[in-house]
Amino acid sequence: MKPSRRNFLQSLGVGVASLGVAHESTASGIRPPKIARPSGDEQVLFVGDNIAVAKTEYGKVRGFILRGIHQFLGIPYGADTSGKNRFMPPQKPTAWTDIRPALWWGNSAPQIMEKRYANPYASFVDHWNYDDVSEDCLKINVWTPALDTQKRPVVVWLHGGGYVNGNAVEQDGYHGENLARLGNVVFCSLNHRLGSLGYSDLKAAGGHAASGNVGNLDMVAALEWVKNNIANFGGDPTNVTIIGQSGGGAKVTTLMNMPSAKGLFHKAVALSGSSLAGVNKEYAEKLGLKIMEEAGLKPGELDKLQQIPWRAYIDIANKAVEKMADEAKRLGIQRGGYAPVADGTYLNEGTFFTDPNHFSANIPLMICSTFHEQNPDRTDASLETISLAEVKEKLKPRFGDKTGDIVDAYAKNFPKARPIEIWALVVSNRKNAIATADAKVTGQKAPVYVAWFGWQPPLFDGRMRAFHCDDICFWFYNTDLMLTHTGGGKRPRALSEKMAGSFINFVKTGNPNGGGLPTWKPYTVQNGETMILDDTSALVNDPDREARKALV
Repeated sequence: MKPSRRNFLQSLGVGVASLGVAHESTASGIRPPKIARPSGDEQVLFVGDNIAVAKTEYGKVRGFILRGIHQFLGIPYGADTSGKNRFMPPQKPTAWTDIRPALWWGNSAPQIMEKRYANPYASFVDHWNYDDVSEDCLKINVWTPALDTQKRPVVVWLHGGGYVNGNAVEQDGYHGENLARLGNVVFCSLNHRLGSLGYSDLKAAGGHAASGNVGNLDMVAALEWVKNNIANFGGDPTNVTIIGQSGGGAKVTTLMNMPSAKGLFHKAVALSGSSLAGVNKEYAEKLGLKIMEEAGLKPGELDKLQQIPWRAYIDIANKAVEKMADEAKRLGIQRGGYAPVADGTYLNEGTFFTDPNHFSANIPLMICSTFHEQNPDRTDASLETISLAEVKEKLKPRFGDKTGDIVDAYAKNFPKARPIEIWALVVSNRKNAIATADAKVTGQKAPVYVAWFGWQPPLFDGRMRAFHCDDICFWFYNTDLMLTHTGGGKRPRALSEKMAGSFINFVKTGNPNGGGLPTWKPYTVQNGETMILDDTSALVNDPDREARKALV
């Protein structure tokens, strides 16, 4: 079946015309070159003793040049985090005297790798890239058009994975080559500590006061590396944008509320994830004590905890979470586990973005989510014919007595949506994204720009919809790299040119306008200005507001 190319909102009965929004023709802006490809027998890869050599404060590194973009992979920004450095703030790497090869990705942070590729559908679609896993994981990658003094804007990518999984290049769409070329920017990505090795709060057990936030302090250390070194890679340390997706989006909003991150970045983008508070301090400290108990150790025996093999430690820490389940419920925590802790020192306590004098008050924020973050039927065609009554039954365990009202509200807001689409819209609702936008614009002065990605790939018989992660490659001009997300070709590339152009303008100026999308007004609580991203994009006023009211 040939995929429909109508704007997704139109297919749901809330098309841009019915909302009274005049669609603006594509703004003049960046006219991107085609992705560089070899022509004839021309050489495209250059590597050698005197090619792509850059200086860092710890020693020189040697990368390579691919299709005109200098690439440096796996540069240390911090020391090995094993042994005595485990649960401690990141330490500086040991300097080197020889030119260090920066030709391959750094190790992924410790995480459970068993059955990583067990689901063939997920492995195919996301095309996971995983290699060695090690506590020696504090590495950064750099893509740059040239090693000169031009002072290009800098983009720093923070991967997703809910603070537990992931790495800087787990998807091909994370690569920075095409964006660096398109926008004349420097692109960086990094690995940092994850899960219990990055967020076990062991202060009450005699550990370091920062132990509950060392994973985020790794990111701060990486941003400090950018500040001190990126000029040697043709970048401008005074114009840095952080961007993350899913758990990476939450990393963005937590970094905006960490005192030690002040001055290290100047713009922020949160895709399909954000947070408005850190983990409850009381819960985190009790969990740390439970870890010691589960390990058979007494408070203060941190040196012994540091020597447990990392894989065994993750199991111990996860068992501690299970045994803390009742305490988590008592404290009003829906899902316990390991994430940045609101300790009041390394991460602000209370609700984020409430202080008009905080450094984050001056940082513009872009927020984007997708229509179908959680789409239930990509691999189950039978759900395409599900009824609305059956949808209510499916969702009842999650929403309880409110389920019927919620489903009916979404069905009314999106009158042309089929029941399977209503299911996806409900479980992918924008409640958290809008709460973050509301908090930021209410408490602080810098503008917020909100988008909602509705583009659907013509894959899996049209059942993929606008799924979680699909927009990343569009922002980074990588739709031809992520064929399993887009299908490839001119249709996704056309939208990507506009999205990447607008993102580049935001990176350069804090304002996305002029990059190819229609005029993008800053978000307000009153109007809920939202850029719908699709084959035909348009700015609309809070298109799902009535549906979201049922979620309260």
